[in-house]
Amino acid sequence: MKLLISFLSLSLLIGGLSGCENKPETVTEDTTEASTVEETVSYGRFDSQIAWGEHLVAVMDCNICHTPKKLTDQGPVPDETLLLSGRPADRPGIDIDRKELEAKGLTVSSDFTEWVGPWGVSYAANLTPHETGIGNWTQEQFLFALRHGKSKGLEGSRDLLPPMPWPSISLMSDDEINAMFAYLKSIKPIENLVPAPLPPASAE
Repeated sequence: MKLLISFLSLSLLIGGLSGCENKPETVTEDTTEASTVEETVSYGRFDSQIAWGEHLVAVMDCNICHTPKKLTDQGPVPDETLLLSGRPADRPGIDIDRKELEAKGLTVSSDFTEWVGPWGVSYAANLTPHETGIGNWTQEQFLFALRHGKSKGLEGSRDLLPPMPWPSISLMSDDEINAMFAYLKSIKPIENLVPAPLPPASAE
């Protein structure tokens, strides 16, 4: 009888020790796996937030308007030395009869960095991290600008003008917009104070 009790006690002791050894290992594996999945999703399956932002800026075709063009044998192409620096401040404006254009409801553009239409004249902004661009912007300002279509991301400021497609961009997630901001903050800062927009010629 004593032998049976001793055997049962030993079995329970071994079983209890086995349970203690296995429990931490299981929790560690689950935690690590969950953390890896969360990290992958947060970067859109890219290696970093900046890489994801670069991808999104390319997908949204931001270069079309925000990067000045240069002429090549294949026609105008984005000038990579002026990447995302906006309408060059020293470039002359479009020579056109704006009142006639507005009366007909037409829109014209100069290399896609200057746009003239019924709303007036708008210029592609400098998106580089220079102080003449978004160098002094906070992440919250960038998010507000694209969510609400407000210049400089400030409440009460003027509306972002055509052809800026902010209504479409506003449908992106906070993580996506923040990734774009992280990428723009990482590119070469270029000094270029873009001209202020002009009201319609009929209102001048």
